[in-house]
Amino acid sequence: MDIKEQIVEILKDATGEDFSDNMDQELYESGIMDSMSTVQMLLTLQETFDITVPVSEFNRDDWNTPNKLIEQVKQLQDEE
Repeated sequence: MDIKEQIVEILKDATGEDFSDNMDQELYESGIMDSMSTVQMLLTLQETFDITVPVSEFNRDDWNTPNKLIEQVKQLQDEE
Protein backbone atom coordinates (compact mmCIF):
# COMPACT_ATOMS: atom_id res chain seq x y z
CA MET A 1 0.00 0.00 0.00
CA ASP A 2 1.50 3.36 -0.99
CA ILE A 3 1.41 6.56 1.04
CA LYS A 4 -1.66 7.91 -0.79
CA GLU A 5 -3.67 4.75 -0.11
CA GLN A 6 -2.59 4.73 3.53
CA ILE A 7 -3.60 8.37 4.05
CA VAL A 8 -6.94 7.81 2.33
CA GLU A 9 -7.56 4.89 4.73
CA ILE A 10 -6.51 6.94 7.76
CA LEU A 11 -8.88 9.75 6.73
CA LYS A 12 -11.65 7.25 6.11
CA ASP A 13 -11.18 5.85 9.63
CA ALA A 14 -11.13 9.37 11.13
CA THR A 15 -14.06 10.81 9.15
CA GLY A 16 -16.03 7.95 7.61
CA GLU A 17 -15.49 9.48 4.15
CA ASP A 18 -13.53 8.22 1.14
CA PHE A 19 -11.32 10.91 -0.41
CA SER A 20 -9.66 8.76 -3.09
CA ASP A 21 -11.53 10.61 -5.86
CA ASN A 22 -11.23 14.06 -4.29
CA MET A 23 -7.71 14.56 -2.97
CA ASP A 24 -8.11 18.35 -2.83
CA GLN A 25 -11.22 18.28 -0.63
CA GLU A 26 -11.01 20.95 2.09
CA LEU A 27 -11.19 19.06 5.38
CA TYR A 28 -11.75 21.87 7.89
CA GLU A 29 -13.82 24.58 6.22
CA SER A 30 -16.22 21.89 5.02
CA GLY A 31 -16.64 20.65 8.60
CA ILE A 32 -15.36 17.15 7.80
CA MET A 33 -12.53 17.37 10.35
CA ASP A 34 -12.69 18.85 13.83
CA SER A 35 -10.18 19.00 16.66
CA MET A 36 -10.90 15.46 17.89
CA SER A 37 -10.59 13.87 14.45
CA THR A 38 -7.43 15.90 13.85
CA VAL A 39 -5.80 14.52 17.01
CA GLN A 40 -6.82 10.98 16.03
CA MET A 41 -5.46 11.49 12.51
CA LEU A 42 -2.15 12.96 13.72
CA LEU A 43 -1.57 10.13 16.18
CA THR A 44 -2.29 7.56 13.48
CA LEU A 45 -0.02 9.32 10.98
CA GLN A 46 2.81 9.38 13.52
CA GLU A 47 2.38 5.69 14.29
CA THR A 48 1.91 4.57 10.68
CA PHE A 49 4.73 6.55 9.13
CA ASP A 50 7.12 6.72 12.11
CA ILE A 51 7.16 10.52 12.04
CA THR A 52 6.81 13.24 14.64
CA VAL A 53 4.30 16.00 14.00
CA PRO A 54 5.27 18.96 16.19
CA VAL A 55 1.93 20.12 17.60
CA SER A 56 3.34 23.57 18.34
CA GLU A 57 4.11 23.97 14.63
CA PHE A 58 0.86 22.41 13.36
CA ASN A 59 -0.89 24.77 10.96
CA ARG A 60 -4.24 23.54 9.61
CA ASP A 61 -3.64 25.37 6.33
CA ASP A 62 -0.70 23.03 5.68
CA TRP A 63 -2.78 19.91 6.43
CA ASN A 64 -6.24 20.82 5.11
CA THR A 65 -6.52 18.49 2.09
CA PRO A 66 -5.53 14.85 1.52
CA ASN A 67 -2.88 15.98 -0.99
CA LYS A 68 -1.39 18.38 1.56
CA LEU A 69 -1.35 15.57 4.13
CA ILE A 70 0.71 13.46 1.73
CA GLU A 71 3.08 16.38 1.13
CA GLN A 72 3.54 17.02 4.87
CA VAL A 73 4.11 13.34 5.69
CA LYS A 74 6.72 13.02 2.94
CA GLN A 75 8.46 16.16 4.18
CA LEU A 76 8.54 14.84 7.76
CA GLN A 77 9.82 11.46 6.57
CA ASP A 78 12.68 13.21 4.78
CA GLU A 79 13.58 15.02 8.01
CA GLU A 80 13.70 11.83 10.10
